[in-house]
Amino acid sequence: MGNFTLGRYIPLDSPVHRMDPRAKIMAMILMLVAIFFPAGWIGYALIFAVAAGMILLARLSFGFIWKSMKPMLFMMIFLLVINCLVLHTGTPLFAIGAFTIYSDAIFQTLYIIVRLLLMIMITTCLTATTKPLDMTLGIEDLLKPFERIHVPAHEIAMLISIALRFIPDLIEETERIMKAQESRGVDLREGKLTERIMAILSLIVPLFVSAFQRAEDLANAMEARGYAPGEPRTRYKVLRMETRDYVLVTGAACVLAAMIWLAYFA
Repeated sequence: MGNFTLGRYIPLDSPVHRMDPRAKIMAMILMLVAIFFPAGWIGYALIFAVAAGMILLARLSFGFIWKSMKPMLFMMIFLLVINCLVLHTGTPLFAIGAFTIYSDAIFQTLYIIVRLLLMIMITTCLTATTKPLDMTLGIEDLLKPFERIHVPAHEIAMLISIALRFIPDLIEETERIMKAQESRGVDLREGKLTERIMAILSLIVPLFVSAFQRAEDLANAMEARGYAPGEPRTRYKVLRMETRDYVLVTGAACVLAAMIWLAYFA
């Protein structure tokens, strides 16, 4: 679990770190939408090149990005097994006992895996280069137009920011509880199914208690500082878009346009 890096901010001095959070959020949304267009391997290579360029520009290591992908390996293997059992179209590749593996099962799994990996790369790059407070301000500004239809922009932005902020803390708390349980003789990795279920319950219960305690402490701290949802608030930091921010959003829009062209006109 220590390999889980989504939501973890990395304080570096890079052009991507200095960009406006609204521009990075809009660029991320455009890139995520572009991923779901069936543009083929050329389109996915284009998105990968752009995402890798942003990671290098942000001075992040690919090892850090890989750590955020490792927890998804089990899901990828599970998808491969399910597709091999369900999809029976395409060219037969080889047989394992009574089951025959077809080409469509492999290609469908590869498409899903590539999409997942690209989404993880893009979202990790955003969270690693954007402070939680800046993320809150950016989301709130982007949701401002929806306040006319009574959408609580500030509250939604605050909830998202708190969720992203506490993901690493919950991961660390889980590791601490696992080590404490293992030191008391609880085996979380081996044993019968019933024994493993009981071991997992011994992990979940204290984790929930700790999470609720953190939530209560946070609520008391916000209340003590005079936080009141729905009340008008002033800002110490005012966001301003610069030329580089417009370039980023325009570049993401161009990638989306290229994916649409490759999917329907190429």
